[in-house]
Amino acid sequence: MKTNDYVKYMTQTFVKYMDQPKSERKKLKLERKEARAAFWYRWFGIVPYVLYTEVKKRKKQ
Repeated sequence: MKTNDYVKYMTQTFVKYMDQPKSERKKLKLERKEARAAFWYRWFGIVPYVLYTEVKKRKKQ
Protein backbone atom coordinates (compact mmCIF):
# COMPACT_ATOMS: atom_id res chain seq x y z
CA MET A 1 0.00 0.00 0.00
CA LYS A 2 1.35 3.41 -0.88
CA THR A 3 1.62 6.12 1.74
CA ASN A 4 -1.12 8.19 0.13
CA ASP A 5 -3.51 5.21 0.16
CA TYR A 6 -2.74 4.53 3.80
CA VAL A 7 -3.40 8.14 4.81
CA LYS A 8 -6.67 8.07 2.87
CA TYR A 9 -7.72 4.83 4.59
CA MET A 10 -6.84 6.14 8.06
CA THR A 11 -8.72 9.39 7.40
CA GLN A 12 -11.82 7.54 6.24
CA THR A 13 -11.68 5.25 9.27
CA PHE A 14 -11.29 8.17 11.65
CA VAL A 15 -14.15 10.16 10.08
CA LYS A 16 -16.41 7.09 10.15
CA TYR A 17 -15.59 6.61 13.84
CA MET A 18 -16.19 10.27 14.73
CA ASP A 19 -19.53 10.36 12.87
CA GLN A 20 -20.96 7.72 15.19
CA PRO A 21 -22.81 8.94 18.28
CA LYS A 22 -20.85 8.60 21.51
CA SER A 23 -23.35 6.12 22.96
CA GLU A 24 -22.94 3.83 19.94
CA ARG A 25 -19.15 3.97 20.20
CA LYS A 26 -19.33 2.96 23.87
CA LYS A 27 -21.76 0.14 23.07
CA LEU A 28 -19.47 -1.25 20.34
CA LYS A 29 -16.44 -1.01 22.62
CA LEU A 30 -18.27 -2.93 25.36
CA GLU A 31 -19.40 -5.61 22.88
CA ARG A 32 -15.84 -6.10 21.63
CA LYS A 33 -14.56 -6.35 25.19
CA GLU A 34 -17.15 -8.99 26.12
CA ALA A 35 -16.43 -11.00 22.98
CA ARG A 36 -12.74 -11.36 23.83
CA ALA A 37 -11.57 -14.58 25.38
CA ALA A 38 -10.69 -14.55 29.07
CA PHE A 39 -7.17 -13.58 30.12
CA TRP A 40 -6.27 -17.07 31.35
CA TYR A 41 -7.41 -18.68 28.12
CA ARG A 42 -5.66 -16.16 25.85
CA TRP A 43 -2.32 -16.39 27.63
CA PHE A 44 -2.07 -19.96 28.90
CA GLY A 45 -4.48 -22.12 26.91
CA ILE A 46 -7.46 -24.20 27.91
CA VAL A 47 -6.07 -26.33 30.77
CA PRO A 48 -5.24 -23.51 33.23
CA TYR A 49 -8.50 -21.79 32.28
CA VAL A 50 -10.51 -24.92 33.15
CA LEU A 51 -8.63 -25.35 36.42
CA TYR A 52 -9.21 -21.71 37.32
CA THR A 53 -12.95 -21.89 36.62
CA GLU A 54 -13.29 -25.12 38.63
CA VAL A 55 -11.54 -23.59 41.63
CA LYS A 56 -13.72 -20.52 41.31
CA LYS A 57 -16.90 -22.68 41.22
CA ARG A 58 -15.84 -24.64 44.30
CA LYS A 59 -15.13 -21.46 46.27
CA LYS A 60 -18.70 -20.25 45.59
CA GLN A 61 -20.18 -23.45 47.01
